[in-house]
Amino acid sequence: MKSLKKKRRIQVVAIAAVALLAATALIGYGMRDGINFFRAPTQVLAEPPGPNEVFRIGGLVEDGSLKRGEGEVISFNVTDGNGIVPVTYRGVLPDLFEENQGMVGTGSYRDGVFEASEILAKHDESYMPKEVVDALKAQGVYKDPNGS
Repeated sequence: MKSLKKKRRIQVVAIAAVALLAATALIGYGMRDGINFFRAPTQVLAEPPGPNEVFRIGGLVEDGSLKRGEGEVISFNVTDGNGIVPVTYRGVLPDLFEENQGMVGTGSYRDGVFEASEILAKHDESYMPKEVVDALKAQGVYKDPNGS
């Protein structure tokens, strides 16, 4: 009788372990697209993604590069201090979008141009997304807006 209880306990523990592993695998699979870091322009130029790959690019909007085309078509360059990637966007830019300001865009890279489907801009004169700050620091071009 004791061995039957022991076998049952081992079976329950084994089933629970398999269920836990399956749940972890499903969560990881579901989050694979949700964990979406951005790439700096230098990274995009060094290792260009495929034309159908959707990713995020982040950096500063290059001074003097913002051009408004016909309708809602906007083009500008994004830079990290070392690399420059041209960007096109069809839509309305965020109110706080300006040259020499931080931005993160979602889209794809085709024929040397990043075609953005979404553009995010900084929120106030001192805010910049942490990822953009880290990338600019890694490139050695970050300037603290507070002078620190």
